[in-house]
Amino acid sequence: MSTVTFAPLFRSTVGFDRFSDLFESALRNDTGSSYPPYNVEKHGDDDYRIVVAAAGLAESDIDIQVEKDVLTIGSGRRDSAETVQYLHQGIAQRAFKLTFRLADHIEVRGASLKNGLLNVDLVRRVPEAAKPRRISIGSEPLNQPAANAEVTATPSAA
Repeated sequence: MSTVTFAPLFRSTVGFDRFSDLFESALRNDTGSSYPPYNVEKHGDDDYRIVVAAAGLAESDIDIQVEKDVLTIGSGRRDSAETVQYLHQGIAQRAFKLTFRLADHIEVRGASLKNGLLNVDLVRRVPEAAKPRRISIGSEPLNQPAANAEVTATPSAA
């Protein structure tokens, strides 16, 4: 019997709490690259963090952009200024690009690079107009003119 895992659904999305959106996103996206390794973490109801392994990268090497609810984290290939002959090269220095589809009302709060880990902090900020509100039964209707009310014309003196 095969086991169903939902881990691929959480790789490239942040803030989606509805499974229908996750399934749709997973079907649209291809597997993508696993380089560099990263985690998507949830800290509380509205706080998220993406942690990217960025060993050997400086802040100036990393580019972080948000455009149309898509967060992109990337870095170009690092060229060494000195000529080095590697006997073994285990530290990757290739370019990468990670993309994450952000759910509605998810904003990037900030980013920091510490001990070889890039932390991108995200927060969900739902505007008051989008939050659910309770309607009490028996409340007075608003006094608005009816849409089909007659308009009375006043004769103009000519």
